Amino acid sequence: MYRCGLLGQKLAHSYSPMIHEALGGGYSYELFEVEPVDLASFLEQDDFHGLNVTIPYKKAVIPFCKTLSDAALAIGSVNTILRHKDGTLHGDNTDAEGFLTMVKGSNISVKGKKVLVLGSGGSSLTVRHVLKSLGAEEIIVVSRQGNQTYENLSQHHDARVIVNTTPVGMYPNTDETPLLLDDFTRLEGVLDIVYNPARTRLLMDAENRDVPHMGGLAMLVGQAKRSAEFFCDRTIDTKKEAEVFKLLRRRMENIILIGMPGSGKSTIGEILAENLGRTFYDADAEIIKLSEKTVEEIFASGGEDAFRAKETEILSILGKESGVVIATGGGCVTRPENYAHLHQNGIIVLIERDISLLTRNGRPLSQNTDLNEMYDKRLPHYMRFADKIVRNDTTVNEAAETVAKTVFS
Repeated sequence: MYRCGLLGQKLAHSYSPMIHEALGGGYSYELFEVEPVDLASFLEQDDFHGLNVTIPYKKAVIPFCKTLSDAALAIGSVNTILRHKDGTLHGDNTDAEGFLTMVKGSNISVKGKKVLVLGSGGSSLTVRHVLKSLGAEEIIVVSRQGNQTYENLSQHHDARVIVNTTPVGMYPNTDETPLLLDDFTRLEGVLDIVYNPARTRLLMDAENRDVPHMGGLAMLVGQAKRSAEFFCDRTIDTKKEAEVFKLLRRRMENIILIGMPGSGKSTIGEILAENLGRTFYDADAEIIKLSEKTVEEIFASGGEDAFRAKETEILSILGKESGVVIATGGGCVTRPENYAHLHQNGIIVLIERDISLLTRNGRPLSQNTDLNEMYDKRLPHYMRFADKIVRNDTTVNEAAETVAKTVFS
């Protein structure tokens, strides 16, 4: 079996092994974390057949390649290496095909448009190559240094499409964004090659403005498919690519449960996590761990504001996870900032249950409030947060099954 893998410096959160296994190329796939000082000695080894290459080596590997594809030559960046039978290395760039897949999947047209490309690194070179091939009229590269920087963005508020090729907004720094979209009044599309989280702050900004947008997962899978074809020397059906994309989205996306206190979120979440083989987090339980106080004690010492502040802190941490189940507190929706924390990597499911069946034990606000009044006040917030709605009218097991079917339908 051929030995293949991903070459980079920091690869702890890579999804590449999962993707290549799902593509079924018939080769092993490993993560090769290599420091810059060791790059030459690693590439001179003869015990690998093919490599994908990521930050910071897409340009650095070029001198070690005896031959380069037309795409790699044109772009000036290599993300795929194949060892010839004589032991020499061939460099290619499958990122171009991956980004082309992403653009087509987004239904965002760049032909004849002014496009703003954020970043000037190896990925930027690839993106610009594809944009030119698709007929973009004007491509402006914005970086921290050079002629076009973030300080003079006002010159380009007429851009029709924005593409982020920087790591800004990538896990774990998911609260960051390369720019705000307020002044881009002619914007028709936003593309972000970051794939973790699924929805960066930049993409959520576009979503809030009803601007078409797409994250980088399609590019990741698209380039992996083309790399796999090089590694195993055969064509892989595009249907397989679509299946892998769907599988990856399913594995990466969190399932977030919101709803009134006592609606069964925690119990349903535990069952759901066990059925799906996922980790389960109860936000209230995590707040207790962080504070070393019970919910009642937090309310007694600092009131609801203190509790909500702790809740937001916890949700900002949990929301960065991938592929987990999270049960939230009933009032988390009253803070708008919690939406971004939960939505960045999650499908948000509202658990509905008859008010008369809601339990009050251990819930300070429920014990001292008219639940009908609380529900009426919170319902608009629940509806604004929710992607799906599931009723918990029978058993928690049935509700958990319904959540799974609803999320993955």
